[in-house]
Amino acid sequence: MSSCERLETPTTPTKPKALAALRSTLTSKVRHENIWNIPNILTFSRLIATPAIGYLIVTNAHLYAFGLFVYAGFSDLLDGWIARKWKLQTVVGSVVDPMADKALMTTLVTCLAVNGSLSLPLATLILGRDISLAGAALYYRYASLPAPKTWRRYWDFSLPSAEVHPTGVSKFNTFLQLVLIGTTMCVALLHDPSAINSAAGEYLQSVQQKLGGEEGVRKMMQGMSAVVASTTVWSGLSYAWMKDAVKIMGDDEALKRKQGARGRMIVGGGFGAFIAVAAWLAWKDWERKGEEKRVAEE
Repeated sequence: MSSCERLETPTTPTKPKALAALRSTLTSKVRHENIWNIPNILTFSRLIATPAIGYLIVTNAHLYAFGLFVYAGFSDLLDGWIARKWKLQTVVGSVVDPMADKALMTTLVTCLAVNGSLSLPLATLILGRDISLAGAALYYRYASLPAPKTWRRYWDFSLPSAEVHPTGVSKFNTFLQLVLIGTTMCVALLHDPSAINSAAGEYLQSVQQKLGGEEGVRKMMQGMSAVVASTTVWSGLSYAWMKDAVKIMGDDEALKRKQGARGRMIVGGGFGAFIAVAAWLAWKDWERKGEEKRVAEE
């Protein structure tokens, strides 16, 4: 080797460059999904329609609210069928689809409770279940999100972290809740001047007569409310004891078990508190009605 030749020794990258390279490597290894398919677009349209339905209910435009409600229910069935038929299931769909359902149910229950169409104890149970599950979902998302955990990546649902698998009773409960909400909205149509003379209004009036008039409809609604209250409690608590309701991504089984236990504790503790509040409200309502009955008899 001649004296004019120089040996170049490799240099260590500076710290900022090393961090940038590491971040780029980690990001490239994380799997991304194509989230803009037909099932997800239908799901997002249902999510967008939700505040419009709530506004129409509180402004007593029940006919238009019911029409949008029917669309929301149809799109919910259609997006699931398309996803299964053409294998378009995505992790973002497994998260946003139940999120859209809960947003719709929360809006409907809140607005109908404000109007007095739904009892406050039942509304507390339904909303309490959804709030408890939402709190657990937020925890699951953060706990299972691949590193680095940033605010932007937290809301990037194309990054898989955890999959929610609705329990059997939860699906049945959702169906019963939708039936109850739909029936409640149909009853509201009987008091909507814009719908009373329509074909739908005339049909509903004939059904009401077959059920024994307003008293028959009231008893039917009480029975349906009792059934939905029972399935709501059962469904909410099922997420507190069933370990396979949420599948957490990752290879550390011990960590996943710990994260799953914490999530179930969030559901159980949160929903248990709402059950207690709903029971207290039901008791106070029962006392109030009893007092009104005694006053009327005197």
